[in-house]
Amino acid sequence: MSNTKNSEESHGSQKTQESPESRRNPKAEEAEEKTTSTKRPGPMQVLRQARAQLAELTGMEAESVSSFEQTEEGWALEVEVLELERVPDTMSLMASYQVELDLDGELTGYRRVRRYERGRADARRPGGR
Repeated sequence: MSNTKNSEESHGSQKTQESPESRRNPKAEEAEEKTTSTKRPGPMQVLRQARAQLAELTGMEAESVSSFEQTEEGWALEVEVLELERVPDTMSLMASYQVELDLDGELTGYRRVRRYERGRADARRPGGR
């Protein structure tokens, strides 16, 4: 029986000898989680989120992002999408979508602003570049 008692005492002494690293401060962990969860996404993360969200809503994959800027409300992008695939590829129909996201990278709106054939360049403006 003395062995059992010694075992219990040794377990008790091990618990009281925990290192400071093994002890957790719940308030500090909670504050750290809040800080991490409120951290805003960076530009690359916003781009990835915008492409994924637009594809989910429209069913069309983004081919490229032709414009990207941070605004007071969040982010504004112009995304190029393949709307209708044709042969030859230069005859495929493309579209530019204006996409708006909030500061957290969540899509708040989108609209198609232009539709064109892949092989066609924009018309030059008189006196413009």
